Amino acid sequence: MFEIRIIQDDISLADIQTLALGAYEDMVKGVVDINKAVIALGPELHVDAEQVLLSQGSKQADLWGFNIYPDEDKSDWIEYDSMINIRPNQGNRSRYVEDESIRKRILEIMESKIK
Repeated sequence: MFEIRIIQDDISLADIQTLALGAYEDMVKGVVDINKAVIALGPELHVDAEQVLLSQGSKQADLWGFNIYPDEDKSDWIEYDSMINIRPNQGNRSRYVEDESIRKRILEIMESKIK
């Protein structure tokens, strides 16, 4: 079962592991608003979380998809891969978040929210 959780404050690593077990076993999909520092975790598809954040006032240009593997070492737990990341008009021509500063911002937000 897929449950989208909006994370504005903190979330525990145990909660993320529970989301993973209810979805893909070892992974949780997510979308982060790099401007508002809000995360949507747990959708079946990244686009589902993207739509939730857009309905809450996020801007498309600020939304980036990722996968988190909560049981992995923190140096390897985020995969910057999603179909919603394909944005030629923003210079991102692949599913991977190509801009290092955006990847760094995503990581900063994730690390600030996960306790």
